[in-house]
Amino acid sequence: MTSKSEFTEQEWELLRDGPPTAGMIAAAASSGGTFRESWALAKALTEARQHHGESELLDAIVAERPHAKRYGSPAELEEQGLAHLREAVALIGQKSPQDADAYKSFTLSVAERVAEAHKEGGAAVSTGEHEALDKIATAVGASTPEP
Repeated sequence: MTSKSEFTEQEWELLRDGPPTAGMIAAAASSGGTFRESWALAKALTEARQHHGESELLDAIVAERPHAKRYGSPAELEEQGLAHLREAVALIGQKSPQDADAYKSFTLSVAERVAEAHKEGGAAVSTGEHEALDKIATAVGASTPEP
């Protein structure tokens, strides 16, 4: 298992910001529900950890207040955010292969919780949110559930 002390400050920031960035990408994927989705993001960051195995790394990530970067547009968020996620997963894969799957799963589960926070068009997860979840899953190297 890997601990925070094994990462530089920049590396830690990259890892810590991955899950909230995934949530922001999911929230920006469709209109409406911003308050609910913001609440779901905050809640997911504290509760989603309980659904994963023992991981000192994830405990340390969740223990810190998220510092999600601000982006100029949803397109910028998606482009830069997905690049950020790919970089974070590559880093954790190099430094801690045993924690990589837990990090990927945690990051995707945060995005899924945000996407499910507000029904849009009668669907629990909109088409745009499904597309965003697929992009996030591809970026982190995980699979999403079928719609």
